[in-house]
Amino acid sequence: MDVFEFTTHSFIVKLWVEEIAQEQTRATWRGHITHVPDGKRRYVSSLNEIKDFMALYLEEMGIKTELSHGVKGWLRLRKLKLTR
Repeated sequence: MDVFEFTTHSFIVKLWVEEIAQEQTRATWRGHITHVPDGKRRYVSSLNEIKDFMALYLEEMGIKTELSHGVKGWLRLRKLKLTR
């Protein structure tokens, strides 16, 4: 495999609006994101879920994301509270 393939990720994001039962109801959107190289797919209903899915692959490449900082910070605080 080419080095480029290890340092590059491709994703396909597909979004759609679900049918609205009543016109006064807010539209609901759904979608899925697919990691092209391995075919893994996650169905989503928020933009954060798309970001979280992509962060998994970025962190494997050694890239620190906001998500990893948030989780690590939360765990650090939890550990401090448990040791007190």
